[in-house]
Amino acid sequence: MNAKRLIGSILMLSMLVALGAGCAKKTTDTMPASATKVEISDKDTDWQSKPAPARSLTEDEMRAQQREQAQREVGNMIFFAFDSFELTPESRDVLNAKADALKKYSLFNIIIEGHCDERGTSEYNLALGERRAKAAQQYLNQLGIPDSRMTIVSYGKERPLDPGKSEASWSKNRRDEFKLGN
Repeated sequence: MNAKRLIGSILMLSMLVALGAGCAKKTTDTMPASATKVEISDKDTDWQSKPAPARSLTEDEMRAQQREQAQREVGNMIFFAFDSFELTPESRDVLNAKADALKKYSLFNIIIEGHCDERGTSEYNLALGERRAKAAQQYLNQLGIPDSRMTIVSYGKERPLDPGKSEASWSKNRRDEFKLGN
């Protein structure tokens, strides 16, 4: 009877071992192709304190970061006096900085938007907004930015920055805005 028990125990143990070996957990590599694998050897005793290697950026991510930085450098507005498209010394300083940024970020084009306050007819303000945008374009052109990289558009009084009805509000609306194109 002991022999039967021993044989039964051995058979039972064999079946358990066979089942355990057949059901081993499978591992799959789910790491994205762009990720970097890190090999850790038995010699690395302080591996837990080492920072993971920095992931390199894709070309699209680098371009998006450059675009964001370029928009910050190019995005400052310039302002105009009432019924004028003449550039002020402050406007020229801003445009000088824009020209430097546009030279640095040569992949991007710029859209110059001319705006006016609410006084005057729509037709008059569209024409004045265009003259304001052209004044900035011509100045940037003199600083070495080719016309092919600049597009102008006039919104006249249609997109006020400040909807108020005072000189303080109107002075904010007499402006050129600069946005990156493609």
